[in-house]
Amino acid sequence: MEDKKLQEAFEKWQKIQPLSENDLNRLRRRFTIDFNYNSNHIEGNTLTYGQTEILLLFGKVIGEADVKDVQDMTASNVTLKMMEEESTIKNVPLTQNFIRTLHRTLLREDYTVYRNLPGGEQTSYTIHAGQYKTRPNSVITRYGDRFEYASPEETPVLMADLVDWYNNAELEGKLSPVELAILFHYRYIRIHPFEDGNGRIARLLFNYILSRHGYPMVVVRSRLKQDYLEALHQADLIVGKAPYDGAHASLKSIRPFYKYMVNLIVREFENDVLFVTEKNENIWWYDGERIVFRTPSYAKILRELQIEPQATFAYLQEEIGINRSAIQKMLQSLQNKGYVEKDGKGSWRVFITPSV
Repeated sequence: MEDKKLQEAFEKWQKIQPLSENDLNRLRRRFTIDFNYNSNHIEGNTLTYGQTEILLLFGKVIGEADVKDVQDMTASNVTLKMMEEESTIKNVPLTQNFIRTLHRTLLREDYTVYRNLPGGEQTSYTIHAGQYKTRPNSVITRYGDRFEYASPEETPVLMADLVDWYNNAELEGKLSPVELAILFHYRYIRIHPFEDGNGRIARLLFNYILSRHGYPMVVVRSRLKQDYLEALHQADLIVGKAPYDGAHASLKSIRPFYKYMVNLIVREFENDVLFVTEKNENIWWYDGERIVFRTPSYAKILRELQIEPQATFAYLQEEIGINRSAIQKMLQSLQNKGYVEKDGKGSWRVFITPSV
């Protein structure tokens, strides 16, 4: 079932190995920011891309930010590092304990959620960090119907089945790492073993499987959230609503989700290759997008801001050789897109990454 485009994309990746230490570091930094920002943003985290970068690289918060969102993003990065380290240990099988440890690290501690009922009464329940759910969970789809996940009673058995299946399938080698990762992701989502954090854990484990087998890790972009959810929904229609069926779905039955994820992986692999190999002063990268500026002046402004964060309009005008009005318009455009930001002390921060 392996896709030809996927094979070609992976071969391109293999051809540029081994990477230099500089390229490895650039890729790690880019992935760390992109993965944490997008995986949390899908779940409603409000930190901007720029806030995420400053927080993860320098431990600082710029601008207004929700305290819980900051804590969640920090914990997400710790969990990512834990997953990456675990994926390098090839002779240790996946365990439920490791999955629960990831979840406990991600959520940090138990907390109480309060809800207002239609009649005005208030109800509450506890979210347990590192423990399987103790109450049923479900989701209202974009079509308005309720979709139930595995019950608390079913969850321990279904998770044991999932982990055993993965370890055995990995040893058998009949499925490729990409097929394993996609099928594991779908089956895990259909169980939804925890009361919160299931999507974030699913995307971590998806990359755990890829990384464990020497594949580059990928990012599910929050701007494509609806496409991602729709692919899951289309697979659900084929598999059926029964949680047991979902937790034991075949690769063939989840074809819509498989195709979507393969295309996502191909795009991410190809972008990684371009990010490393394409050396052009006018090409930059921002949240997985390759940005080619229509005029070299944009790239010149960005490079000057990186060199001199407290650059003034007069300074930029002298260094770049264009008038003040043009510089102001370009800077405003760069700010509107989130590529740069000016902090409270008058210094410019650049969040877009050069290809050279």
